[in-house]
Amino acid sequence: MASNRQYDLVLLGPTGYTGRFCSEHIVMNLPTDLKWAIAGRSPQKIEPIADELKKLNSDRVQPDVLGVQLNSTELNELAQKTRLIINCIGPYHLYSTPVVEACAAHGTHYVDATGETPWVKLIIDKYHEKAKSNGAIIIPSVGVESAPADMLAWALVKHVREELASQTREIDCCIKEMKTSGASGGTLNTVLSIFDWLPSSELMKSMTPFALAASTPPKDIPRDSIINKLFGARWIRDLGTVTTSPSGIADITIVHRSSTLMPELYGKRFFFRQFLHVRNSLIGVAVHVGFLIGISLLMIPPVRTLVRRFIFAPGQGPTMEASKNDRLEYHAVATADQEGPSPKRVFGKFTYHGSMYVLTGLLLAEAAMTILQEEEKVKKVSRGGIVTSATLGQEFVDRIENVGCRIDTKTFQY
Repeated sequence: MASNRQYDLVLLGPTGYTGRFCSEHIVMNLPTDLKWAIAGRSPQKIEPIADELKKLNSDRVQPDVLGVQLNSTELNELAQKTRLIINCIGPYHLYSTPVVEACAAHGTHYVDATGETPWVKLIIDKYHEKAKSNGAIIIPSVGVESAPADMLAWALVKHVREELASQTREIDCCIKEMKTSGASGGTLNTVLSIFDWLPSSELMKSMTPFALAASTPPKDIPRDSIINKLFGARWIRDLGTVTTSPSGIADITIVHRSSTLMPELYGKRFFFRQFLHVRNSLIGVAVHVGFLIGISLLMIPPVRTLVRRFIFAPGQGPTMEASKNDRLEYHAVATADQEGPSPKRVFGKFTYHGSMYVLTGLLLAEAAMTILQEEEKVKKVSRGGIVTSATLGQEFVDRIENVGCRIDTKTFQY
């Protein structure tokens, strides 16, 4: 779509760990005539990044370097200059609310890599309607949390609709494998600062499965047994032994927002669960109990202070050499919403080989490009406002598969 704005895209926060990977992906993979800029609070720190990007690919339009403070005046000016902002400045609950506010006010599209569910709920409550009325497409959580799970669920629902002529009753999903060299300083500091930001009672309110839903959730959702709640581990047909997933609630809430934004595709009775695959029940119980103990300890301020002494500083993280064997694989099973004792089931898999932060960078860049090239279609499907990766549809799937991701689906024949 034609635009008279100065830039197609502005990357906010290129000096951070994820921001650097995202900017490199843009240079190496997005159209060479893209009008773009990299922006942050210190142009002096950004200039060396721009020099490095030029060395990667000198045969393209180079990004402008913009200094911008995170206040309303400067962010409003920035939002009016560009069609879309990729925001890599976290923790998002500390720094990025005014960025979303400016985008919502000026109809500027936006993507980020937050996994901060309480903050996503806050911006939905405050800015969804304004963004929608001004034509902005705002998509949080377009990183490892929660685009892989969201796009895999969308692909399964699409398969059920097209191959089985049915809506989807449920999807059980698990992280089959997450081999990672470790978390960046930004990620770890975000986790800690969430507990500083919100009291535990408010934190729990925003962490229910349908906390981000766009409409009333279904009433007939199966409940976990007391045994499952206490011990976490369980066996699920076609997935094996699974347990509580530490990142589960972030993905679950996003997928349920997708399903309630697009009920005509998912179905009004749809629900989604996510787990972590483990070798046996004993390990599953240990992971579940360890996770609960860890969360409880992080609610104690002195514990958070102690933990901060042993983690990467923001902007730092595992080296590319350490990350070369990283791998992410999700498995999921969708059950069609069909009458009878044996509804059809569909298996799905998302795979990626490489650094989780490189994956986040490419997801952000390719989501941005999907919005820029398919703007009217995305607006029609999502209805605008604060939406999800799944609303980007097949075009987004095609783009990420071209740069290393893989999504497969097949109907079980039994």
